Amino acid sequence: METVRYLRPRPDGDPPADGRRRRGQDSRDRIVQAMLDLVREGHVSPSAELVAARADVGLRTVFRHFKDLESLFREMSAVIEGELLALADTPFKGATWRERVLELVERRGWAYERIGPFKRASEAHRHQSPALALDNAKLVGVGRDILRRELPVEVARDPVRFEAIDLLLSFDAWNRLRRDQELSPSRATEVLRAMISGLLAEPAGR
Repeated sequence: METVRYLRPRPDGDPPADGRRRRGQDSRDRIVQAMLDLVREGHVSPSAELVAARADVGLRTVFRHFKDLESLFREMSAVIEGELLALADTPFKGATWRERVLELVERRGWAYERIGPFKRASEAHRHQSPALALDNAKLVGVGRDILRRELPVEVARDPVRFEAIDLLLSFDAWNRLRRDQELSPSRATEVLRAMISGLLAEPAGR
């Protein structure tokens, strides 16, 4: 899986930082990247000590920049959001609405492969964090809005078909096929496309 790099946004017009501030920001960026790398390697809940060691900073430095581990998970959540929102802004290639809806399977599968470890770690902590739960609800809402926008009105207003398609396009469905059923990305995509194609072919109102 391609390494996801933490890119800290810098507001337009932000003046260059002095040496101390720059060193502090560099330490903070290394801490976040260390967290991302550890989660990507399979550490669902890395300790502050492990993050500090990977970032090559002291434990006090970690807690100087982040009051608790939840704050670090919020940074990870921002990475997930950035990956998915960037994908949402990418123009579709399909000429028809059916082609675009089926294209969502491939697009989201690609994104889920990139953010899978981070998403699973976030899910493990979401029940303890209202902030992470809110972040997740936001991304679910964005995905539903995109799907509703691409579907014709009669399908979007069919509650059974809409909810079924939305479920099949979710990370949960992708994760089940990839991890529990041990399918390859291409086979998982094939299964989801077949299921969604069947739903798109059904008469509205069924």
